[in-house]
Amino acid sequence: MKKISIFLLATTIAFLYACGGGSSESGTTDGPKPSSMVADEPANDGKGVGEIKSVTLNNPLEEAMVGRGNAIYEMKCSACHKLSDQRVVGPGWKGLTSRRKPEWIMNMVTNVEIMLDADPAAQALLEECLVRMPNQNLSIGDARDVLEFMYSNDAK
Repeated sequence: MKKISIFLLATTIAFLYACGGGSSESGTTDGPKPSSMVADEPANDGKGVGEIKSVTLNNPLEEAMVGRGNAIYEMKCSACHKLSDQRVVGPGWKGLTSRRKPEWIMNMVTNVEIMLDADPAAQALLEECLVRMPNQNLSIGDARDVLEFMYSNDAK
């Protein structure tokens, strides 16, 4: 019995030492920190994560796009988003074009799953609203029409 106890004690000590449990300086390493095999994440430029890297805005707004964006809003967005600053399920849209870059808005509506997983601003909205925005399957053209409607809503 004594041999089994000594064996178990020795095994436990060896396991703790191998796992770093015996180190008195937790979190430190003796050698250089290994470099990542994955490229560093790009700095957050406020454009979000997705295919949209640049948006050319219309000045003045294009009324046909505003009309199409309004129709899409009524059909796919109005149940959760109001045109005021009132939050329903999701945040209200009033002032959104002042708070977010156009690329971020379009990436959010066309690439919602990845935005919620990777973009800090989208993650903060998820924490605030507690409901994941569903993917509405908007094309880039539809998203651009919705963006034009948002600018119209903000009277820009």
